[in-house]
Amino acid sequence: MRFFWIWNGMRIKQGLIIVTAAFFAAVILFIEGGDLAVFTNNNVPLAIDHVKSEDKRLALTFDISWGETKALPILEELKQNKVKASFFISGAWAERHPEIVEQIAKDGHEIGNLGYRYENYTAMKDEEIKKDIIRSNEAIKKVTDDQPELLRPPNGNFDKRVLSLSEKFNYTVIHWSLDSEDWKNPGVDKIVQNVTTQADPGDIILMHASDSAKQTVEAIPEMISLLKKEGYSFVTVSELVSNAKINTKEVK
Repeated sequence: MRFFWIWNGMRIKQGLIIVTAAFFAAVILFIEGGDLAVFTNNNVPLAIDHVKSEDKRLALTFDISWGETKALPILEELKQNKVKASFFISGAWAERHPEIVEQIAKDGHEIGNLGYRYENYTAMKDEEIKKDIIRSNEAIKKVTDDQPELLRPPNGNFDKRVLSLSEKFNYTVIHWSLDSEDWKNPGVDKIVQNVTTQADPGDIILMHASDSAKQTVEAIPEMISLLKKEGYSFVTVSELVSNAKINTKEVK
Protein backbone atom coordinates (compact mmCIF):
# COMPACT_ATOMS: atom_id res chain seq x y z
CA MET A 1 0.00 0.00 0.00
CA ARG A 2 1.97 3.01 -1.27
CA PHE A 3 0.26 6.29 -1.98
CA PHE A 4 1.08 9.96 -1.61
CA TRP A 5 -1.15 12.08 0.60
CA ILE A 6 -1.41 15.83 1.07
CA TRP A 7 -2.55 17.69 4.17
CA ASN A 8 -6.15 18.80 3.86
CA GLY A 9 -7.51 21.68 5.94
CA MET A 10 -11.08 20.51 5.42
CA ARG A 11 -12.28 16.95 5.11
CA ILE A 12 -13.38 15.74 1.70
CA LYS A 13 -17.13 15.20 1.56
CA GLN A 14 -18.99 13.26 -1.10
CA GLY A 15 -19.58 15.45 -4.12
CA LEU A 16 -17.38 18.27 -2.79
CA ILE A 17 -13.73 18.86 -3.71
CA ILE A 18 -11.76 21.69 -2.21
CA VAL A 19 -8.26 22.30 -3.46
CA THR A 20 -6.07 25.07 -2.11
CA ALA A 21 -4.20 26.00 -5.25
CA ALA A 22 -1.47 27.95 -3.50
CA PHE A 23 -0.17 24.84 -1.76
CA PHE A 24 -1.45 21.72 -3.43
CA ALA A 25 -1.29 20.29 -6.93
CA ALA A 26 -3.91 17.73 -7.78
CA VAL A 27 -3.00 15.08 -10.31
CA ILE A 28 -5.50 12.55 -11.62
CA LEU A 29 -9.05 12.81 -10.34
CA PHE A 30 -11.89 10.44 -10.77
CA ILE A 31 -15.25 9.96 -9.14
CA GLU A 32 -16.84 6.54 -9.00
CA GLY A 33 -20.05 5.98 -7.12
CA GLY A 34 -19.57 9.28 -5.27
CA ASP A 35 -16.12 8.35 -3.93
CA LEU A 36 -13.17 10.61 -4.58
CA ALA A 37 -9.70 9.23 -5.23
CA VAL A 38 -6.67 11.29 -6.20
CA PHE A 39 -3.69 9.31 -7.46
CA THR A 40 -0.02 10.05 -7.89
CA ASN A 41 2.84 8.12 -9.46
CA ASN A 42 3.66 4.67 -8.15
CA ASN A 43 6.30 4.02 -5.49
CA VAL A 44 5.97 7.30 -3.60
CA PRO A 45 5.70 7.92 0.18
CA LEU A 46 2.47 7.74 2.06
CA ALA A 47 0.68 9.69 4.76
CA ILE A 48 -2.87 9.12 5.92
CA ASP A 49 -5.43 11.42 7.47
CA HIS A 50 -8.68 9.59 6.66
CA VAL A 51 -9.83 6.34 5.14
CA LYS A 52 -12.95 5.41 3.25
CA SER A 53 -14.68 3.06 5.67
CA GLU A 54 -17.75 1.04 4.76
CA ASP A 55 -18.43 0.67 8.46
CA LYS A 56 -18.93 3.47 10.98
CA ARG A 57 -15.47 3.14 12.45
CA LEU A 58 -13.36 5.89 14.00
CA ALA A 59 -9.80 6.04 15.32
CA LEU A 60 -9.11 8.04 18.47
CA THR A 61 -5.52 9.27 18.63
CA PHE A 62 -3.78 10.97 21.52
CA ASP A 63 -0.56 12.97 21.28
CA ILE A 64 1.55 13.20 24.41
CA SER A 65 4.89 14.92 24.91
CA TRP A 66 4.64 16.59 28.32
CA GLY A 67 3.34 15.93 31.81
CA GLU A 68 2.18 12.92 33.79
CA THR A 69 -1.18 13.82 35.35
CA LYS A 70 -3.58 13.39 32.41
CA ALA A 71 -2.44 10.20 30.70
CA LEU A 72 -3.46 7.70 33.38
CA PRO A 73 -6.97 9.15 33.90
CA ILE A 74 -7.46 9.07 30.12
CA LEU A 75 -6.39 5.43 30.06
CA GLU A 76 -8.91 4.68 32.80
CA GLU A 77 -11.73 6.35 30.88
CA LEU A 78 -10.87 4.39 27.75
CA LYS A 79 -10.83 1.17 29.77
CA GLN A 80 -14.19 1.93 31.34
CA ASN A 81 -15.67 2.57 27.90
CA LYS A 82 -13.93 -0.44 26.32
CA VAL A 83 -12.21 1.64 23.68
CA LYS A 84 -8.80 1.01 22.14
CA ALA A 85 -6.92 4.04 20.81
CA SER A 86 -3.59 5.01 19.25
CA PHE A 87 -1.11 7.02 21.34
CA PHE A 88 1.64 9.01 19.64
CA ILE A 89 4.34 9.65 22.20
CA SER A 90 7.61 11.55 22.06
CA GLY A 91 10.79 9.67 22.81
CA ALA A 92 11.87 12.12 25.48
CA TRP A 93 8.53 11.68 27.26
CA ALA A 94 8.84 7.89 27.04
CA GLU A 95 12.21 8.10 28.77
CA ARG A 96 10.78 10.24 31.56
CA HIS A 97 7.63 8.17 32.08
CA PRO A 98 8.32 4.54 31.14
CA GLU A 99 5.71 3.27 33.62
CA ILE A 100 2.94 5.15 31.79
CA VAL A 101 4.16 3.89 28.42
CA GLU A 102 4.08 0.37 29.83
CA GLN A 103 0.50 0.90 31.00
CA ILE A 104 -0.55 2.17 27.57
CA ALA A 105 0.85 -0.99 26.00
CA LYS A 106 -0.57 -3.23 28.72
CA ASP A 107 -4.06 -1.83 28.11
CA GLY A 108 -3.81 -2.90 24.47
CA HIS A 109 -3.50 0.52 22.87
CA GLU A 110 -1.37 1.20 19.83
CA ILE A 111 1.81 3.25 20.28
CA GLY A 112 3.24 5.48 17.57
CA ASN A 113 6.28 7.75 17.30
CA LEU A 114 5.87 11.51 17.84
CA GLY A 115 9.53 12.35 17.40
CA TYR A 116 12.02 12.82 20.20
CA ARG A 117 12.35 16.55 20.84
CA TYR A 118 8.90 17.54 19.54
CA GLU A 119 10.31 20.12 17.15
CA ASN A 120 8.99 20.98 13.69
CA TYR A 121 10.54 18.59 11.16
CA THR A 122 9.98 20.91 8.21
CA ALA A 123 12.37 23.40 9.83
CA MET A 124 15.08 20.79 10.40
CA LYS A 125 17.84 19.46 8.15
CA ASP A 126 17.61 15.90 6.84
CA GLU A 127 20.25 14.55 9.22
CA GLU A 128 18.55 16.19 12.18
CA ILE A 129 15.24 14.58 11.26
CA LYS A 130 16.87 11.17 10.87
CA LYS A 131 18.58 11.43 14.24
CA ASP A 132 15.38 12.56 15.93
CA ILE A 133 13.33 9.69 14.47
CA ILE A 134 15.98 7.11 15.38
CA ARG A 135 16.44 8.42 18.91
CA SER A 136 12.70 8.45 19.56
CA ASN A 137 12.28 5.02 18.03
CA GLU A 138 14.97 3.58 20.29
CA ALA A 139 13.47 5.21 23.39
CA ILE A 140 10.00 3.81 22.71
CA LYS A 141 11.27 0.36 21.74
CA LYS A 142 13.37 0.17 24.92
CA VAL A 143 10.23 0.48 27.02
CA THR A 144 7.74 -1.51 24.94
CA ASP A 145 10.04 -4.07 23.25
CA ASP A 146 8.05 -3.35 20.09
CA GLN A 147 9.00 -1.47 16.94
CA PRO A 148 6.65 1.49 16.31
CA GLU A 149 5.25 1.46 12.79
CA LEU A 150 3.36 4.76 12.77
CA LEU A 151 4.87 8.24 12.87
CA ARG A 152 3.13 11.54 13.50
CA PRO A 153 5.58 14.39 12.87
CA PRO A 154 5.63 16.89 15.74
CA ASN A 155 2.78 19.41 15.43
CA GLY A 156 1.56 17.42 12.43
CA ASN A 157 3.84 19.40 10.10
CA PHE A 158 5.42 17.57 7.18
CA ASP A 159 6.31 17.90 3.55
CA LYS A 160 7.51 15.63 0.75
CA ARG A 161 11.01 15.53 2.22
CA VAL A 162 9.74 14.43 5.65
CA LEU A 163 7.60 11.73 4.06
CA SER A 164 10.54 10.37 2.09
CA LEU A 165 12.78 10.27 5.15
CA SER A 166 10.06 8.60 7.22
CA GLU A 167 9.59 5.91 4.61
CA LYS A 168 13.27 5.01 4.82
CA PHE A 169 12.62 3.95 8.42
CA ASN A 170 9.53 1.97 7.36
CA TYR A 171 7.18 4.42 9.02
CA THR A 172 3.70 5.33 7.80
CA VAL A 173 2.96 8.99 8.52
CA ILE A 174 -0.38 9.58 10.23
CA HIS A 175 -2.14 12.94 10.29
CA TRP A 176 -5.77 13.52 11.27
CA SER A 177 -9.05 14.50 9.62
CA LEU A 178 -10.89 15.74 12.72
CA ASP A 179 -9.35 18.01 15.37
CA SER A 180 -11.13 17.98 18.72
CA GLU A 181 -9.27 21.21 19.56
CA ASP A 182 -8.92 19.97 23.12
CA TRP A 183 -5.50 21.61 23.16
CA LYS A 184 -7.29 24.97 23.24
CA ASN A 185 -9.17 24.01 26.43
CA PRO A 186 -12.41 25.48 25.00
CA GLY A 187 -14.63 23.69 27.54
CA VAL A 188 -15.77 20.08 27.84
CA ASP A 189 -19.02 20.66 25.94
CA LYS A 190 -17.16 22.32 23.06
CA ILE A 191 -14.68 19.45 22.75
CA VAL A 192 -17.54 16.95 22.65
CA GLN A 193 -19.38 19.08 20.09
CA ASN A 194 -16.30 19.47 17.89
CA VAL A 195 -16.09 15.71 17.50
CA THR A 196 -19.66 14.43 17.62
CA THR A 197 -21.14 16.97 15.20
CA GLN A 198 -18.45 16.48 12.55
CA ALA A 199 -17.54 12.80 12.76
CA ASP A 200 -17.67 10.75 9.57
CA PRO A 201 -16.83 7.06 9.05
CA GLY A 202 -13.09 6.61 8.68
CA ASP A 203 -12.09 9.74 10.59
CA ILE A 204 -8.83 9.90 12.50
CA ILE A 205 -9.52 12.09 15.53
CA LEU A 206 -6.83 14.23 17.14
CA MET A 207 -6.82 14.52 20.92
CA HIS A 208 -4.10 15.08 23.52
CA ALA A 209 -2.95 13.36 26.71
CA SER A 210 -0.39 15.98 27.69
CA ASP A 211 -1.00 17.97 30.86
CA SER A 212 -1.74 21.10 28.83
CA ALA A 213 -5.01 19.50 27.61
CA LYS A 214 -6.90 19.96 30.86
CA GLN A 215 -10.46 19.11 29.76
CA THR A 216 -9.91 15.99 27.63
CA VAL A 217 -10.47 13.49 30.42
CA GLU A 218 -13.92 14.87 31.21
CA ALA A 219 -14.92 15.05 27.55
CA ILE A 220 -14.07 11.43 26.68
CA PRO A 221 -17.00 9.54 28.29
CA GLU A 222 -19.72 11.78 26.87
CA MET A 223 -18.08 11.93 23.46
CA ILE A 224 -17.75 8.14 23.26
CA SER A 225 -21.28 7.59 24.53
CA LEU A 226 -22.84 9.91 21.95
CA LEU A 227 -20.85 8.44 19.07
CA LYS A 228 -21.70 4.88 20.09
CA LYS A 229 -25.38 5.82 20.14
CA GLU A 230 -24.95 6.95 16.53
CA GLY A 231 -23.60 3.52 15.65
CA TYR A 232 -19.89 4.29 15.66
CA SER A 233 -17.22 1.91 16.93
CA PHE A 234 -13.62 2.69 17.82
CA VAL A 235 -10.48 1.02 16.50
CA THR A 236 -6.77 1.75 16.37
CA VAL A 237 -5.30 3.57 13.38
CA SER A 238 -3.76 0.36 12.04
CA GLU A 239 -7.10 -1.43 12.29
CA LEU A 240 -8.82 1.47 10.55
CA VAL A 241 -6.34 1.51 7.70
CA SER A 242 -6.40 -2.25 7.20
CA ASN A 243 -8.50 -3.23 4.17
CA ALA A 244 -9.80 0.30 3.74
CA LYS A 245 -9.76 2.72 0.83
CA ILE A 246 -7.51 5.72 1.32
CA ASN A 247 -8.26 9.08 -0.26
CA THR A 248 -4.93 10.49 -1.41
CA LYS A 249 -3.49 13.66 -2.89
CA GLU A 250 -0.06 14.75 -3.93
CA VAL A 251 2.12 17.07 -1.92
CA LYS A 252 4.90 19.11 -3.48
